[in-house]
Amino acid sequence: MNRNLTIDEVRNQIKQSLKGLYDANEIRNFTDLVFQHLLNYSKIELRLRGQELISTQFTEKIEEIINRLSVSEPIQYILGKTFFYDLSLEVSPGVMIPRPETEELVDWIIQDSVGKEFSILDIGTGSGCIALALSKNLPLATVTGVDISEEALETARKNAALNHADIRFFRFDLLKRSPELADRFEIIVSNPPYVRESEKKFMQSNVLDYEPPQALFVPDEDPLMFYKAIADLGNTILTENGCVYCEINEALPEETAGVFQGSNYRKTEIRKDINNRPRMIKAVKKR
Repeated sequence: MNRNLTIDEVRNQIKQSLKGLYDANEIRNFTDLVFQHLLNYSKIELRLRGQELISTQFTEKIEEIINRLSVSEPIQYILGKTFFYDLSLEVSPGVMIPRPETEELVDWIIQDSVGKEFSILDIGTGSGCIALALSKNLPLATVTGVDISEEALETARKNAALNHADIRFFRFDLLKRSPELADRFEIIVSNPPYVRESEKKFMQSNVLDYEPPQALFVPDEDPLMFYKAIADLGNTILTENGCVYCEINEALPEETAGVFQGSNYRKTEIRKDINNRPRMIKAVKKR
């Protein structure tokens, strides 16, 4: 990349370098995120300051970012952060990148819980995105986040500190139920692994090559293993009429509902996302 270029010239360099690898909207979004990250300029400021020269230091960093984008590395990992439910979060390859669909799950819980003093358990908290969004938007709630990965828990704790959220995080192995949970909760929420190994061929390389596989994939012979474990745990730690909210595999909505219906839950509801795909479930524990 040439030196002493204007913002507009650098924007055009990014566009030409990534053309054919990403669509125009993605490139535009990448460009806005890069300048916001490096120069703290808003989208409007970028347009207004198009003829402003940027330093060699920044052009070298932008060149490095372009090179990493060229091999499909997610922009969120390159910049080390992302946004979720209006919160700024740190992310690294040890945690999944939060998706817009997960914001819809958070919306559902908030709508059902606003003004209530619920105790909420987020299983597989990862970056802490769900736990943080619920804590910030349900100030009367007590939120706990658990994960099997110490790396994920470290990231979640950093994000809680960055967003001034009072959340307890600790290591928990859902499948082994270790350690045993003594607390009781009104809500369990989870975005567990649910992508079948056979579905890998439909996924993009930026996910397959960079995001943690343990947070994504389940064996074809037991694709609902985590939902079974969540339903079983809920029977022990949920309060009367407590609820489970989960993201689900759009190919297995009825099968997932069947797990809860067959495990002491009196009501299940499947919801579609903004793209009209069945992607969320709510199950209510029997009395």
